[in-house]
Amino acid sequence: MAQNRRARHEYEVLDTLECGIVLVGSEVKSLRNGKVSLEEAYGRIKGSEVWLIGCDIAEYVQANQFNHEPRRARKLLMHRREIGKFAMQAKQQGLTLVPLKLYFKKGKAKVLLGLGKGRKLHDKRDKLKKASMQRDIDRAMRRG
Repeated sequence: MAQNRRARHEYEVLDTLECGIVLVGSEVKSLRNGKVSLEEAYGRIKGSEVWLIGCDIAEYVQANQFNHEPRRARKLLMHRREIGKFAMQAKQQGLTLVPLKLYFKKGKAKVLLGLGKGRKLHDKRDKLKKASMQRDIDRAMRRG
């Protein structure tokens, strides 16, 4: 449904974890229409829970008075030991919880959450340079 393409550019993703997300009915309908943006979203630990903040799920037009707030914080569903391992690691090492993908799996909405370390400008340039060189090598190999 939605992918955060900038996340892999802005962050070096060290580890990923699939987790569920708590949604209301109109949010699910809007997700199925593809009206979601993960560009400014991030994960935050509050107490013993992990929350997705800044995810923009547009209002569902036909929901009228029962509509949802588009940018509300949404709870992520993780086992306690996953929170202990994954989220606390982010807190201690100064890493960021970044949503990489939002998708449906067997009818349930899932978020692929990544543990990311912020990249500096020179790291981003190096990454782009390496990708360009690899593309040139691949082209040359195909031509023979």
